[in-house]
Amino acid sequence: MPNIQKPPTAMFEFQQYLGFLLFLSILTLGFWLMFFLVGFVSYWVGGASYEMYKERRAKKKHKDLDNQSKL
Repeated sequence: MPNIQKPPTAMFEFQQYLGFLLFLSILTLGFWLMFFLVGFVSYWVGGASYEMYKERRAKKKHKDLDNQSKL
């Protein structure tokens, strides 16, 4: 009996391929979401800090003007 070779089989089945694509899609979306949120949150914190600094500076300036007017 001759030695008959079997045809090569697929490395993955179609459902495994879809699962892998779904995993890559979720991973990619998560990466870009984190990238966006890190940029947005740092912008938000920086802006809030700057606004707080301006308020404190204005309050100090107002307090100094009051003290000078009382003298």
